[in-house]
Amino acid sequence: MTLAVRYTAARTLDTAPTESSPPGPGEVEVAPAYVGICGTDLHIFHGDMDARVQAPAVLGHEMSGRIVRVGPEVEGWQPGDAVTVMPLRWDDSCPACRAGHRHICQHLDFIGIDSPGAMQQRWTVPAATLLRLPDSVALDRAALVEPTAVAVHDVGRAEVRGGERVVVVGGGPVGVLIALVAQAAGADVRVVELSAHRRLLAEELGLTAWDPAAVDVPDLVRQWTDDAGADVAFEVSGAAGGVDTAVDVLGVRGRLCLVAIHPRPREINLHRFFWRELTLVGARLYDRSDFERAVTLVADGTIPADRLISKVVPLTEAPSAFTALEGGGDVMKILVDCGNGTEGAQA
Repeated sequence: MTLAVRYTAARTLDTAPTESSPPGPGEVEVAPAYVGICGTDLHIFHGDMDARVQAPAVLGHEMSGRIVRVGPEVEGWQPGDAVTVMPLRWDDSCPACRAGHRHICQHLDFIGIDSPGAMQQRWTVPAATLLRLPDSVALDRAALVEPTAVAVHDVGRAEVRGGERVVVVGGGPVGVLIALVAQAAGADVRVVELSAHRRLLAEELGLTAWDPAAVDVPDLVRQWTDDAGADVAFEVSGAAGGVDTAVDVLGVRGRLCLVAIHPRPREINLHRFFWRELTLVGARLYDRSDFERAVTLVADGTIPADRLISKVVPLTEAPSAFTALEGGGDVMKILVDCGNGTEGAQA
């Protein structure tokens, strides 16, 4: 028996023993070391995804760990290998898969949402979902590979190019990661964030951050760009005001990349889309090349993962960590320590 964090009802989590069975053909059993709590996990915690999530559900999909058992028909992996998991299982037969977009399969199993996730001491997954971690990367830092892959995919969807001016609306973990990935691609980036704590962290990481409660962001963008407007805006806040800001800062033929999950329909200024010939693109999840790029960015220090980790809590304290994250503000990324890895752990 192993211990797992389970969602049982809106705003209710427990830690309970679960059975661990040997991995089957094509599967491996992983001992998760660290698991990040993300915005989607909070949506589940709030009960917003009850139509999709079948309680009791083991949460978690941002992880790092080591293989403990290898099932039949698995090659190239062995116990002790440090890994992260791209938590997607697709059917390979739907129209999206046939068109080459397997990461948005129309019958996608997002592991950690649609099936049991990583917030447990033992976790069996398909070997095809594994990515190898370099020995140089501490396992706590490696837990940020998955959200970094999200940022890599988002920047790719927006087709950010060197020299472009980019506004990221929302300076939480994913927003800061998008800003860092865009900056690494050669863009000039501004982050818009209400939280003073998050603005300070962004600035310590070499980014310029603005407080939308204190300044007129569209006016600042006009000054910054000599009245041209931004080339790209990312909406990562999930708020109606964030949508308005992201649209208003864009110049002629600017691109708006929608990253945040908006739980309800939002009004949007379509006249501005018409007048400036704007483009709106959605960005969801990632493909394997995004994950591979994310591993490299974390490994080479382009993504200072250690600076984004606010706190590490043991598995038994995971429910209280969800409550702490609800307040946002002074917290960025909280990791759950599953008891299987201590190297590089934060105090």
